[in-house]
Amino acid sequence: MPKRILILGPESTGKSTLAEDLSHHFGEPWVPEFAREYLDKINRPYQYEDLAEIGKGQVLLEDQLAGKAEKYLFCDTDLRVIHIWSEHRFGKTDLWVLEEIDLRTYDLILLTDTDLPWEPDPLREYPELEMRQYFFEKYKRLALESGFPFLIVSGDRVKRLNTAVEAVEKLGD
Repeated sequence: MPKRILILGPESTGKSTLAEDLSHHFGEPWVPEFAREYLDKINRPYQYEDLAEIGKGQVLLEDQLAGKAEKYLFCDTDLRVIHIWSEHRFGKTDLWVLEEIDLRTYDLILLTDTDLPWEPDPLREYPELEMRQYFFEKYKRLALESGFPFLIVSGDRVKRLNTAVEAVEKLGD
């Protein structure tokens, strides 16, 4: 079983970039954000029921790619993101999402800080730094509550990668 490293954080904080950079550095797969593919296909604003479907797609993709990993699997998001968005937008979270959060384990969470500039994207909703910080604090709380080791990564792309590589290498075999 490969060690699963979760990259978690608010919108436009470099999660995908870090996941891809770690993948290249270690020569291991990374799990992209399934929501992007899903939302592109539905071609309408997402609804409450879509979030559980996105979560199921994310879990399936993660598990499929875990079978291709030897030592590490880098996960650009997980069900915690679905939970935070669902609570924020709809005031509730699908029970399946909550149950799966409790079942799935990670060897390390890399929490991406809000110190990168906002990059516009049609799927992103909250460019204000205050909102990004608001979501950061929610993700930080979930990382703490998870019981998994976690580390906040900040700085430019090179600094984030170096910090993350050092943390992953400390996981050992």
